Amino acid sequence: MCIRDRYQRRVHGIIVIQMSKTKEEYLFLARMSEQAERYDEMVEYAIEFTKKTKGELTLDERSILSVAFKNAVGSRRASWRVLTSVEQKEEKKEKGQVEKVRKYKQIIEKELKDFCEKVLGLVDHTLIPSTTSEETKVFYHKMKGDYCRYLAEFQKGEAKDGSSNKALEAYQAAYTLAEAKLASTHPIRLGLALNFSVFYYEIMQQSDKAIEMAKKSFDEAIANLDNVTDESYKDATLIMQLLRDNLTLWNSDAPEEQQSLTRNESLNILSLIHI
Repeated sequence: MCIRDRYQRRVHGIIVIQMSKTKEEYLFLARMSEQAERYDEMVEYAIEFTKKTKGELTLDERSILSVAFKNAVGSRRASWRVLTSVEQKEEKKEKGQVEKVRKYKQIIEKELKDFCEKVLGLVDHTLIPSTTSEETKVFYHKMKGDYCRYLAEFQKGEAKDGSSNKALEAYQAAYTLAEAKLASTHPIRLGLALNFSVFYYEIMQQSDKAIEMAKKSFDEAIANLDNVTDESYKDATLIMQLLRDNLTLWNSDAPEEQQSLTRNESLNILSLIHI
């Protein structure tokens, strides 16, 4: 084996000896990593097969990439929320360990930032430029909006404003294209409406806008439910249920703990249906 075919990479503190592989080998390793629930490694393999792809990713390849980042980032978002809760409790104690909790949160935030910047770099420089189909363009613009939103969840000041503005721009580009090119019952369009409305509610603090968008998308999907294809029916109705759940919460005086629980459940479901 030639020396040029071997190189070292440090992945989350672990030095990994890698060999140059074909796209098919990276795809196999990504699928194997998913089965083993080793999502950090799945991300690395997904990045590699994406870089080796000429033209657009297939639907299956796109799903693998999405699942890899969704799980790697999702677990850290959950950790960050737990630590935020711990931090708030420690602040109320006379001799709380606030600084220790904050230092731990900073570690999680750095990992979140690294993963989000990786996927955003792929979306901006590789995925969107190589895409020709409207459905795929909506998917990637939505993906960009999602990961900018995840950054805005923990950032502060100018950094938060920058990520929020980028998320709004990406979501709006996806939403405009989805309304023009995708059916109201299409799972990607519905998933976009769900996430975009959550962005308005949680990040922009515009509850009226969030409710208006969620209700409009739900009502339009209900009106066309008879025309949904069999293969999309399960995903479409599942997302519609999530839209309705959010509308119920946002129109009520539900406590924040209940809202957070529903959001976490939604994230878990959405990661399973790969939108």
